[in-house]
Amino acid sequence: QHALSSGVRRYHVAPVLCQRAKVAMSHFEPNEYINYEKLEKNINIVRKRLDRPLTLSEKIVYGHLDDPAKQEIERGKTYLRLRPDRVAMQDATAQMAMLQFISSGLPKVAVPSTIHCDHLIEAQSGGEKDLQRAKDINQEVYNFLSTAGAKYGVGFWKPGSGIIHQIILENYSYPGVMLIGTDSHTPNGGGLGGICIGVGGADAVDVMAGIPWELKCPKVIGVKLTGKLSGWTSPKDVILKVAGILTVKGGTGAIIEYHGPGVDSISCTGMATICNMGAEIGATTSIFPYNERMKKYLGKTGRADIAALADEFKQHLVPDSGCQYDQVIEINLSELKPHINGPFTPDLAHPVSDIGAVAEKEGWPVDIRVGLIGSCTNSSYEDMGRSAAVAKQALAHGLKCKSKFTITPGSEQIRATIERDGYAKVLREVGGLVLANACGPCIGQWDRKDIKKGEKNTIVTSYNRNFTGRNDANPETHAFVTSPEIVTALSIAGTLKFNPETDYLTGADGKKFKLEAPDADELPKLEFDPGQDTYQYPPKDGSGQRVDVSPTSQRLQLLEPFDKWDGKDLEDMLILIKVKGKCTTDHISAAGPWLKFRGHLDNISNNLLIGAINIENGKANSVRNALTQEFGPVPDTARYYKKMGVKWAVIGDENYGEGSSREHAALEPRHLGGRVIITKSFARIHETNLKKQGLLPLTFADPADYNKIHPVDKLSIVGLKDFAPGKPLKCIIKHPNGSQETIMLNHTFNESQIEWFQAGSALNRMKELQQKSS
Repeated sequence: QHALSSGVRRYHVAPVLCQRAKVAMSHFEPNEYINYEKLEKNINIVRKRLDRPLTLSEKIVYGHLDDPAKQEIERGKTYLRLRPDRVAMQDATAQMAMLQFISSGLPKVAVPSTIHCDHLIEAQSGGEKDLQRAKDINQEVYNFLSTAGAKYGVGFWKPGSGIIHQIILENYSYPGVMLIGTDSHTPNGGGLGGICIGVGGADAVDVMAGIPWELKCPKVIGVKLTGKLSGWTSPKDVILKVAGILTVKGGTGAIIEYHGPGVDSISCTGMATICNMGAEIGATTSIFPYNERMKKYLGKTGRADIAALADEFKQHLVPDSGCQYDQVIEINLSELKPHINGPFTPDLAHPVSDIGAVAEKEGWPVDIRVGLIGSCTNSSYEDMGRSAAVAKQALAHGLKCKSKFTITPGSEQIRATIERDGYAKVLREVGGLVLANACGPCIGQWDRKDIKKGEKNTIVTSYNRNFTGRNDANPETHAFVTSPEIVTALSIAGTLKFNPETDYLTGADGKKFKLEAPDADELPKLEFDPGQDTYQYPPKDGSGQRVDVSPTSQRLQLLEPFDKWDGKDLEDMLILIKVKGKCTTDHISAAGPWLKFRGHLDNISNNLLIGAINIENGKANSVRNALTQEFGPVPDTARYYKKMGVKWAVIGDENYGEGSSREHAALEPRHLGGRVIITKSFARIHETNLKKQGLLPLTFADPADYNKIHPVDKLSIVGLKDFAPGKPLKCIIKHPNGSQETIMLNHTFNESQIEWFQAGSALNRMKELQQKSS
């Protein structure tokens, strides 16, 4: 309220600047300065209050508290009010984020913010053609984002610039920064010692509006690294191992903090890879301590001034001696073996040496149809160099890839540099197709032609996620996640049964040979080649800029406020679907061809829960309409209930909403009349997104109560008039035979989040506060 009553304020800029030096956060924002002195001041206040050593995560998180002197701090329990330094948005989520910001009525963003066009480029025939095709198809969306950025002071990275997380690592992340991004892999920036957190668009709007951002105080899981990486073992294997230990929900509510002597054997981009894929274990974010490898990367990317400043404040950019973690995992890098995880889930870990035998035993296809390297997780110069080192050996013996092979550069800078240094040429010669600098197949933007839908097959990728149907929309594609060099080796061999550490290949001359472990420079010997200039600066005054959204557009739609809570309990709700098993945000709001509707809420709502499995019949996108008793698609049924004025609920299983940060998975059920999502447990980002849109994410006090609710029941949520933090709600289950039973439901709402529900959404509440203040 205070922030709104005093107008939009610009934080972390002026007048309080570092006394020792004025160093810009980025070359693109020369007047926005790093403020380590404020970080230091806040850390000292909190350390004195808590009277104990602090982890690195705590230093940076608490160093960004809105009120460090009074903020209640308890790991895993209290909600923190924070002041992030900046916001980043990828184009698929930026559409809804900017539409919400426009609805807020504010004239300009309060913190440095950027938009990155990387999600809407479909892989089809190669980089240049695919990029031009995307520009033609998505012209309306790109124009909207470009003009909205110009009007509201947001930097705009044009299509072809690269993947958001690689751009952030190259230009925006730095040790000690707090950055929030509208993509679940924002933690990639932890490779440069920042607290970078994936959020939904409504959270981004809070920060862009100059309102304190709320985050449940994270627990801290320490991963102590000893030994040294060598041979075929790569940074990717560290997170693949951790995923196998913690599972897809083991990091929920926690920051993963890597420390120990083994850290120094990992490159900066390798650390980013590890942090990036921390999203797959549900972690709030991941981070490494500031060290010489980060300093080296900052220097090579033109930010030696930031490294020099970080050196002065280094004591705040590493953990305190004797700090305590909520859990500790220890990994000896000298003993770690190359891993490959999957299929269908990124936490099913296998040593590469075992995967062939496991695949044969499980009936998974061992022949590899496609190998794919790149993505936001593994598209650095070092990654491309190690893959090229493997490819060179095969070419020297007259071999090319037996599998189809694709390469996705992480940014225009990476693309230009690997072209100059010959890596791209080698990868093409071994049979590779270089795709556009974009997400591509990693997020389902893949016009795959080599198989038919329903055909059982195997692919190996250096991506981060491998949920069912994610890459190519084929539920029978068995996707495995591993390092780029292992993908390259397996693509040359063409089979999961090949172990490059021990097995031999047969050259064109009939002689057997063994691949040597790849070795490559972590950074180019020359400076990076920046490639084409793809950045659009926001004008100093964008107030005259026009942002057009056509009322007949099928891609963009201005938002209407959601209805306020009517002050009554939610009675006699129908159950739209009771979900069986895993339900990621891909299941709730599919990507792929649906990405084109990310700016049009009504159109994209036609994919609501079409991938979720209905426990009643074991099918996807087939639910009983309780009013007609006919089975039909989930979105159609939801629309029918909305038309009839009937409220509805969804029943979910464990870790509901894991995966991408896409808030459409929360917007869609709200738009189509949903009111409550009841599950055994939620993924962090999705639970917050649901709250932001005025829905009630509730969990069973007793997880066994999941079995008490049947798809044909009616539900009533009782006690909303006394809705309060920490106070459970009652759920009355009405069975078709007239019998009833009552169960208890827990929630994690705090006072301000309850106000979001009562106002209808967090955005509605923001507008209420604006009206009061004006």
